[in-house]
Amino acid sequence: MKFAMKAVAATVLLASAGAAFAQKGETVKIAWLDPLSGLMAAVGTNQLKSFQFVSEEFNKKNAAGVKFEIIGIDNKLSPQETTSALRSAMDQGARYVVQGNGSGPALAIIDALEKHNARNPGKEVVFLNYAAVDPDLTNSKCSYWHFRLDADTSMKMEALTTFMKDIPEVKKVYLINQNYSHGHQVSKFAKEIMARKRPDVQFVGDDLHPLAQVRDFSPYIAKIKQSGADSVITGNWGSDLALLIKAANDAGLNNVNFYTYYGSVTGSPTAMGAAAAGRVYMVAYAHINLPGELNKIVVDYKKKFNDDMYTGSVYHAFSMLTEAFVKTKSTDPVKVAAALEGMKFKSFNGEVEMRKTDHQLQQGLFISKWEKAGGKFPLDSESTGYTFTPVKYYEPFVASTPTSCQMKRP
Repeated sequence: MKFAMKAVAATVLLASAGAAFAQKGETVKIAWLDPLSGLMAAVGTNQLKSFQFVSEEFNKKNAAGVKFEIIGIDNKLSPQETTSALRSAMDQGARYVVQGNGSGPALAIIDALEKHNARNPGKEVVFLNYAAVDPDLTNSKCSYWHFRLDADTSMKMEALTTFMKDIPEVKKVYLINQNYSHGHQVSKFAKEIMARKRPDVQFVGDDLHPLAQVRDFSPYIAKIKQSGADSVITGNWGSDLALLIKAANDAGLNNVNFYTYYGSVTGSPTAMGAAAAGRVYMVAYAHINLPGELNKIVVDYKKKFNDDMYTGSVYHAFSMLTEAFVKTKSTDPVKVAAALEGMKFKSFNGEVEMRKTDHQLQQGLFISKWEKAGGKFPLDSESTGYTFTPVKYYEPFVASTPTSCQMKRP
């Protein structure tokens, strides 16, 4: 049986044509726990649709012969609600869980699964984290049952500052971030890593604001203007980035470049529009104009939903699970977790590896710039006519960071 996803390595592609898999025809339930209400509902809705759509693509032709079923549950971006949602998912038979919006909810899942899996042998659950990027989740809080598919905050900052250090115009940087673990880490690593690479750069502001609560960012933009900053670094996502960019455009803040983590996420492309062309950069493991099988999925998703599929780690989740199912001839989370450790394959962003020591995916990162779509990069974001075009690619070793994880294996 051939695994038809072209971007994945031969280890995923090759499966014996005559092999009979114990799990063939089985339905694998995956619980998706993220916000479907509040200011971040649009992001959550997009990502739930992404998981459902990609699962359908894999159901047509995955080498393991299983059927994926996505159970979507609103966690209201709350750690407490996440814990309740996880219990509900397990009651419905889910042995795999995915989550990505907010490191607080991610930590709640890790804590709950550490207890559940220890107390319930034979009913273990595996957590695939597709976007929660607090480095602590694969360092001091690391867990055998947790696998992170995104690059963490420190990895992205390594790539971003490597790019920024070579821009002589970057002299005064303003930090604005959400007031929770990820935002704190963006601020911390920006200052630490930039000091090492460009000690002459000044940080002229460092603001933290409530997560998913601010509706008017004009007071923050006024502070940025007053500071004399030439650059802004922000890890904001969802409405917090869209409204920040909108306020900057409304105020005519057109002499400042924004360096972002999540510029392509729902709402931000529309907020940027033509006014932000050439002034917004993004560090990420993907962009929407990547070639290969992922591109076909992105195009088909757009046709079906008139929306962008910007969370490429969804593709990694199904690719890795499928390879693990084939390798182990099982969907048992215990066997699958062991197979995921150290897994290597060629994907849309180069050679990737699920590092065994901490379960942090090692992968290449792109720096992309907001520009008019066309030529080699025809797909635009949110029908704006503009897109993030790659200007630099960094191999995994550039952004790779050491880990303090002391993995406790069952």
